[in-house]
Formats: sequence, structure tokens, C-alpha cells
Amino acid sequence: MTVKAEPTSQMSVGEFETIASAAPETVTLEFTGGRIEVRTAADGDHDTVVTWLARRCMQARPDLDLYQGRGLRVEAYREGRAKPDAVLAPEAHFAGHGEWADPDGALMVVEVTSYDSDTDKRDRHEKPTAYGQVGIPLYLPIDRDSCTVTVHSNPDRQVGGYRDVHTSKFGEKVCVPEPMSIELDTEILRNYVR
Repeated sequence: MTVKAEPTSQMSVGEFETIASAAPETVTLEFTGGRIEVRTAADGDHDTVVTWLARRCMQARPDLDLYQGRGLRVEAYREGRAKPDAVLAPEAHFAGHGEWADPDGALMVVEVTSYDSDTDKRDRHEKPTAYGQVGIPLYLPIDRDSCTVTVHSNPDRQVGGYRDVHTSKFGEKVCVPEPMSIELDTEILRNYVR
């Protein structure tokens, strides 16, 4: 009789946090799906998209902050660590938190895709599963490869991911539902793709 062992993590969360704290500023390390992942530094267009969104969010909801590079504990039992490009939360919500905060209170996470080989797996599959599993109400990937903005809402804590997913092409108006309640004119995003 052969017994098949379940796959295990490459390392513990504590080991990951030690490594991540020593990483150079030119890379971002994340720990999702039991594996350490490396994200390269963002380009100027990437940062411009995040800044564009921050401005729109602050105009619509000045009671909220859009944190950039905020580390979150994600996945079942908080065994994962992710650094979304932006996290929308009530004003000063993460004050006093360390590098890796509990996702409770996060209203929306945002990812702007980069041009690297792991984008598909990481931003389009692993992260929506993890963010939905911890109950973050909205996930907003701005996909520069497909020139789309996708609104994920109604998180599914049981299996992860989101029950409602709506994708729009750059140039279309995008309605981001509660708790954000904003309409985004995405025409300008066409300027920030290769």
C-alpha cells in the first residue's frame, strides 16, 4: 500500500517574515499557497495607475485611505502573506499595525498587473482566492495585459474567491459597488500599457 503525502509549505510563516524583512527595496516578497513568491519593482506606469485610483477614491470617499504596499495576512488561518498594490480601509485603520496586518477592516484590495511571468497565477488566480477567503469585500485587478478592470465582489469565505465578477475593457465606465460606491472612467488607463 502506498501512502501519498500531502504537499507542505516551503517554510513557516515566521521564517518567511524573517526573510521578507531583509529583502532589498527593489523586490516584494509574498507567501501565498505555501510558497514564497518574488515580485519585481513596479514601473512608472504601474505607479501612475495606483496614484490615479487613489485620487479617485479620495475624491469619492475622503473618509477612507488607500494604502500602498500594505502587507496583509491572507489565506485560511492567516498562513499567507500578500502585499497588494493598494488596500482601501477606513482612515487611519492600519495605524499602529506592523508590516503584516490582519485583513479585517480592508474594504478593497487592488492589484495592477506587472509584465512578469507569474502575473497570471498570482494576480488572476491565487490572490482572488485568498482575498475572498478572508472576506475582503472587493478585489479590483487592473490588468494591463488584457486592458481590463475586473470588479470581484461578494466574497466566498468557504472556498475562497468571489461570487460576483464583472470585467470591463479600458475605456468603459466601471461601477465599483459598496462599500466603495464609485464609478471609474477608465479611458486614461489606455495610456499606461506597453
